[in-house]
Amino acid sequence: MEIKSNSLLRVALVGRPNVGKSSLFNYLTRSRKALVKNIPGVTRDIKKGQALWWGHQFEVWDTGGVTQNAEDVFEMVKDQVMEVLNKVDLIILMLDGPTGPMPDDSFLIQLIKKTNKPYKIVVNKLDRIENDEYQINEFYSLGEDFMPIAVQTSNSVDELIEWIGDHRTGGEYEFPDENTKIDEPIRLSVLGKPNVGKSSLVNWILGENKQIVFDEPGTTLDAIDHPFEFEGKKYILTDTAGLRKKAMAEDLESLGGIQAMKALNSSDIIVLIVDVVHGPTKQDAQIIEQAIDSHKAILIVGNKVDLAFELDPNFKDRFRKQIAKTFHFFKDVRVCFISALTGKGVYPMLREVHNIWNDLNLRIPTSKLNKFFTEVIRKAPAPVWGTENVKFYYLTQTRQRPPSFIAFANHPKGVTPSYRRFLSKQIQKNWNILGIPVRIFIMKSGKK
Repeated sequence: MEIKSNSLLRVALVGRPNVGKSSLFNYLTRSRKALVKNIPGVTRDIKKGQALWWGHQFEVWDTGGVTQNAEDVFEMVKDQVMEVLNKVDLIILMLDGPTGPMPDDSFLIQLIKKTNKPYKIVVNKLDRIENDEYQINEFYSLGEDFMPIAVQTSNSVDELIEWIGDHRTGGEYEFPDENTKIDEPIRLSVLGKPNVGKSSLVNWILGENKQIVFDEPGTTLDAIDHPFEFEGKKYILTDTAGLRKKAMAEDLESLGGIQAMKALNSSDIIVLIVDVVHGPTKQDAQIIEQAIDSHKAILIVGNKVDLAFELDPNFKDRFRKQIAKTFHFFKDVRVCFISALTGKGVYPMLREVHNIWNDLNLRIPTSKLNKFFTEVIRKAPAPVWGTENVKFYYLTQTRQRPPSFIAFANHPKGVTPSYRRFLSKQIQKNWNILGIPVRIFIMKSGKK
């Protein structure tokens, strides 16, 4: 989506090399412009990208890694970054969770303070924040407030975006145009274990041998985009390498897993292919969990139905029970059945993808939304912050996909994750979009 604006809020990402600045840049701008490698100093130039979150536009500047006692090339990067800091409106300083606080981090904090610009310190790569208490406690030695996040799994990144939103220059958030038609391509990622039929499905949809298909697991090594049209709708389909158990190994299979995760993060809908004969596995559950953490819509596709029917005419009932057991944490997941080799069930699968797309782009009239909101908050006890009840004022839908909403309240920190899940579930039930991720953000209202 092209964003046009003459006056955008400018946000700079700074930090030592290899702390995740480029990954956060790609996340915020929904792009792959910044090269991401586990090698210190990959980013040397300033990269700029435009972002659109919750109806608010801003510009993200990705900078090179800075070290206090660096070689000449990094000394140039430091000077370049200092020039950037004087031009932007907000500064995000990224630190590395696993390595702990370093002297360079304190050095960068002092540089940032000299600008008198609003800044936020984030500690990245804390994938399981509840298990990373030791790493988190180390950073209190800096004497600064900070926010633990994990860009790779999207953990707590929304809170960082809320902070950026607090500094918006355009006043209140824009309400969505309820009559807007979504005419952009649907981005699909085809994920799954090796040899479950991902490339066969891609070949059948495209009507040509775009991917090499062998019985040997792991034939596809790269994530490749293929545009196509079906029943007047445009799609971009990404075929990925088979995901392996040892996803962090330094080999080609690891590269394929990384490509698959990138494809997942850049897609709208995840098509998870599962061998219907053998049923879902723990690896499939891990893919689902990653997709949920990334707020992606999911369609489970049971492949090889012809073979399954020969073995068990009631295979669909068996498969659905296996799905319910393996994905017990996602009760509303949608399921369909195909034969990737013959094309049986592929058209109904694509129509279900389009149904999911329509649900992802749900637009609720503001009047109905706030009437619903008023009724729902009466169903559960109000959250408490300190000695005061949290009071909600109104709810507005953003322009985000999946459906996202901002609730304005007097004490946002008093709204617990469980209460957010309660609100999300009520929206899913009321507008019949079960299985679609719904996000609730809480912002402080200016009302007294």
